[in-house]
Amino acid sequence: MPVASVKEIFEHHIPAKFQAKPDVVQRIGAIYQFNISGPGGGSWSVDCTQPGGKVAAGTSPGAKCTVVATEADFLAIVNGKLNPQMAFMSGKLKIAGDMGLALKLQQIL
Repeated sequence: MPVASVKEIFEHHIPAKFQAKPDVVQRIGAIYQFNISGPGGGSWSVDCTQPGGKVAAGTSPGAKCTVVATEADFLAIVNGKLNPQMAFMSGKLKIAGDMGLALKLQQIL
């Protein structure tokens, strides 16, 4: 089922993944910062250092990996219409910080 909005990704999609695969949170053990531009975008932190994981609106000073994308490109990646590696190579997806953590994102998106 495709995700319709960025807000839905952070409020429903990622928390559902955390519940379905609690071991993933423990394996990642880091904080991500997402900065999504566009009318439906915003900033969210995904904290995989908390038991069960935690998603919150806003920024986190402890983030080890920051993801920057437009609303349209981020939705396309999450919905499987845009390959994350191709998005990164073409500049549609920008990553700052730990690239190893960026590679683990596929487990929660």
